[in-house]
Amino acid sequence: MHPDCERVLLTEQQIAARVREAGDWLTARFAGRTPVAVCNLKGSVVFFADVLRAAKIDAEMDFMAVSSYGANAVSSGKPYVKRDLFSSVEGRDVLLVEDIVDTGRTLVTLREFFKERGAASVTVVALLDKPARRVVKAAADFVCFSVEDEFLVGYGLDYAERYRNLPYIGVLKRAVYEK
Repeated sequence: MHPDCERVLLTEQQIAARVREAGDWLTARFAGRTPVAVCNLKGSVVFFADVLRAAKIDAEMDFMAVSSYGANAVSSGKPYVKRDLFSSVEGRDVLLVEDIVDTGRTLVTLREFFKERGAASVTVVALLDKPARRVVKAAADFVCFSVEDEFLVGYGLDYAERYRNLPYIGVLKRAVYEK
């Protein structure tokens, strides 16, 4: 375990098992269709790659960046598009892959973004859900893990761009982000 983590919340094996279940769910949901799978950079990239490999679907891949955190430990509350899509989603099924649904603001912003762009549908798969932090009504269509309100890192999740490469999800020590 990384010395900056107080404990491992989700092991590599637990994550892998749940990613396979998400892949099976996506396989059934998108049978015979070709969605545009969108990764919200950077936190979702590890989950995005794994869940698309687990899903037996024909999907196009695209990437965007929406953030409300920056280098802070607390959300600013104002999600903004830092990097737009390469492709059009007009008339297409969109599969949004998210690392975490926290306050719900980013998810609401992205659903509206795709609707404004003319998406036929938006399906959201999230690795983590923190319902205790929700400030707006928002829910993913499939959630791998519901978690408590702790500062999590690893498997794509970061603090100040660090810890994304950890193969597990750990709880970051308070002393690290309260400096």
